[in-house]
Amino acid sequence: MDVIDISIIVVYVLLTLIIGIWVSKKASNGLESYFLGGNNIKWYYLGLSNGSGMFDVSGTAWMVGILFLYGAKSFMFMWLWPVWNQVFLMMFLAIWIRRSNIMTGSEWILTRFGDGKAGRASHSIVALFAIISAVGFIAYFFEGTGKFLTIILPWDIPLQIGEVLLLSSEQSYALIIIFLTTIYTIKGGMFSVVATEVLQYVIMVIAGILVAGYAFFAISDIEINTIISEEWRSIFFGAELGTHWSTKFQAFNDLIDTEGYKMFGAFIGMSLFKGFFASIAGPVPSYDFQRILSTRTVKEAAYMSGFTNLVLYIPRYLLVTGIVVIALVVFAPEMSSNPELVGNDLEIILPKVINHHIPVGIKGLLLAGLLAAFMSTFSAFVNSSPAYIVNDIYKKYFKPEATNKHYIKASHIASFFVVGLGVCMGFFADSINSLTLWISSALYGGYVAANFLKWIWWRFNGWGYFWGMVAGLIIASLQFILDQNKANFIEDSFFYDLSHIHAIYLFPLIFGVSLLGSFLGTYLTKPTEVAVLKSFYRQVKPWGWWKPIVAQLKSEDSTFEKNNDFWADMMNCAIGIVWQSSMILLPIYFIIRDNPKAITALVVFLITSLILKYTWLDKVQKIPN
Repeated sequence: MDVIDISIIVVYVLLTLIIGIWVSKKASNGLESYFLGGNNIKWYYLGLSNGSGMFDVSGTAWMVGILFLYGAKSFMFMWLWPVWNQVFLMMFLAIWIRRSNIMTGSEWILTRFGDGKAGRASHSIVALFAIISAVGFIAYFFEGTGKFLTIILPWDIPLQIGEVLLLSSEQSYALIIIFLTTIYTIKGGMFSVVATEVLQYVIMVIAGILVAGYAFFAISDIEINTIISEEWRSIFFGAELGTHWSTKFQAFNDLIDTEGYKMFGAFIGMSLFKGFFASIAGPVPSYDFQRILSTRTVKEAAYMSGFTNLVLYIPRYLLVTGIVVIALVVFAPEMSSNPELVGNDLEIILPKVINHHIPVGIKGLLLAGLLAAFMSTFSAFVNSSPAYIVNDIYKKYFKPEATNKHYIKASHIASFFVVGLGVCMGFFADSINSLTLWISSALYGGYVAANFLKWIWWRFNGWGYFWGMVAGLIIASLQFILDQNKANFIEDSFFYDLSHIHAIYLFPLIFGVSLLGSFLGTYLTKPTEVAVLKSFYRQVKPWGWWKPIVAQLKSEDSTFEKNNDFWADMMNCAIGIVWQSSMILLPIYFIIRDNPKAITALVVFLITSLILKYTWLDKVQKIPN
């Protein structure tokens, strides 16, 4: 590490802490100010903050690994999350969510199921889910950041007493960064989060452009073409993946065969199936939900979600592809000739490239950018999750009458509690990939069924929601336990086979069990009160099976019309997914110098942008403030 690079990182960390603490006075006016910025932050700042919050180190390391191995098709691996949820939010869900005028995702549940026993049960379970998912993500950040910093930074800082190793160097680095980020986030709430994330976004964009520019000019197209195949460049596929690498790089073909995605048609089919239901279910109760609720108006909620798509993918994939191109030319021959270097851990490609092949100055900015990526995503979770503990559990059930100062102090304690749990879970996680698959496939799989039904079916009630979520959480937790202990099972036994099935392929089972819990809970209990349903539908107005409620509203007001926008919204979502995909593929093809495909991606982006101007933007502009 050159002194210039270290200086850039130190200046960045100090600047982030100063800004975060400087704006913290605005957060002292109450819980709404602390968690939502008082609904007074402009939509484009929230959009930049939201995009910055999704630009994390662990995810970037994972994306570098899959792009390196699978080539252009790797953009479809992003459907695991699924990344389309931002498109569905942009088209209609952000509008539905923002109309509620509440503080958290679980508080929103009360507007759907009422404040009786069933409503409170559903309210409590979604608050619990928000806390569990935040803990899972903090563990994910803990694992990725420690691994990243240990390879990058020159100092070894384990904590050891005698012969007993208390903390490895990875864990020590992760704890230091987590502590610094937690301090300014807790101090300033949403104002600090957004202010620092806008700064962090700017640094990440500069870093991405510099790395992409360096890769573009330092590595020739001839060097790239001697490594990658036509299959690596192609986004088209059949039932099985074709041969991505020449025989010279057979170790990478062998790795693809062992990763579980060889039956690519089945994998994409499952991703599409999961992606549709998960996207309509809406965002999980976390920072994404909080950004929507923080916007000033319903119209600005839609603008913010669209802007997040626009600002996130091109800068991120400029950085990812720049790193991958350098790795392909510099590391691929060595890694292929020595299969032990390949292993199953392609997450180390990102730090190895930065350590050995990024020039002085650019390295410092890139490290600051990746540190910013971690801190912005982490701070978003640290800000959102305590809202569910304090506002939805502590304030509602234990201390409904207290001062704003008391609730903000309780939020500080809740933040440390959530961070502590996440760090503990991070100590026991196998890898970033195992956490990625558990969060994106199993945990979110348990969330989907109940949250899909809550929008579209009038008869679905609070007990149905509660038991659907409980069933999903239980089976998702069992999947995680199986995955973490798969080395302990006897080969060819039932549990051994089950633990080695990829989480994405278990989604139908998780979804089915959760759906069964939802239906049983609904049909074995009374429907939600009609007055609650009428109030919800009049305010939020989703499409779906709401005929009895619409009939009653129409009898009271003959001018009332139901939401008939289902097919228009689905068409916009399909166009939006193509639009989003073009923003991922454009920088990939640009950096690898595949000009015909880059031009095609650019044309697709421009055409879909023009279509969405007429089918989405013009429609949103007509929404009254």
